[in-house]
Amino acid sequence: MRIAITFAICAAGVGVFQLLGLPLPFLLGPLFACLAAALAGIRLDSWKILTDGMRTILGVAVGASVTPALMGQLPSMALSLLLAPLFLLVSGLAGYPYLRAVCRFDKPTAFYAAMPGGLQDMLAFGEEAGGDPRALSLLHATRVLLIVSVIPAVLVLYYEIDLTVAPGAPARDLEPGQMALMAIAALLGWRAAKWIGLFGASILGPMIVAALLSLMGLIESRPPAEAIQAAQFFIGMVVGVKYSGITVTEVRRILVSGLGHGLILAVIAGIFAEIVVLAGLAPPLDAILAFSPGGQAEMAIMAIIAGADLAYVLVHHITRIVLVITCAPLVYPYLR
Repeated sequence: MRIAITFAICAAGVGVFQLLGLPLPFLLGPLFACLAAALAGIRLDSWKILTDGMRTILGVAVGASVTPALMGQLPSMALSLLLAPLFLLVSGLAGYPYLRAVCRFDKPTAFYAAMPGGLQDMLAFGEEAGGDPRALSLLHATRVLLIVSVIPAVLVLYYEIDLTVAPGAPARDLEPGQMALMAIAALLGWRAAKWIGLFGASILGPMIVAALLSLMGLIESRPPAEAIQAAQFFIGMVVGVKYSGITVTEVRRILVSGLGHGLILAVIAGIFAEIVVLAGLAPPLDAILAFSPGGQAEMAIMAIIAGADLAYVLVHHITRIVLVITCAPLVYPYLR
């Protein structure tokens, strides 16, 4: 019943965003509808296996964008990727003191909340180190919430990009054989990646399989618009559901702290994106989406709809997440 209520609330959010002509209705509609419902005291929930399954669509969309021509461009991304470790270092040096000294969170909570990426892993590492898992979850959710709210506004108001358009061709225009191959890539990649314990298995596994099929010339298009819209719907729901059961005290302390931290990260991301643009390493749209510290699924959706270089954006986010997951547990003990 709770899941059914959540679905209805998310659908209402999509309808309101479409009625008002707001950007990314299938992503931001469910997200803000869930946030409003949670603040009103309504208990929400999501079905994990279904939401993970929907993320595989984005993995296939990214993998289908990997072509031989793109592989030839990878060396040109190297200089831009070298900025990823520096971005994480600056983000940590700015975020940890803010969350620790200003917001008064304990050390493990402040440290693992300051890491911009790898939500599930940061929750696990932080809880193991003695942090507050509820605060960690809400702080990371608020970071994603702020970033996926600010970036569309920048793209619409400054770059005049229409984010209400369909994210690709409709299903009726795609060959059944192509859609069958995409479904196989999604399921096979997801289960194989989960079996070997790969982080972000629901996105990275399908992405790898779809990329191989694309390089072989078997997959020649992205998933249909309806599938990508469904993925947006469930990803927005997942972020919004994290606010379920939020109390007035948590709003006053954690939500406000998370918004402040998100603003700090947004400014840092803007600076790094400007460096990339000035150095001629990428156009503004690609640079902004590549260094925005939102979730990789949310950034993939924006890249698809905005017409950015999807592979460039996702390579940077994957690099950031790999660095966060591998380096954060090694750095934390030195805080003691």
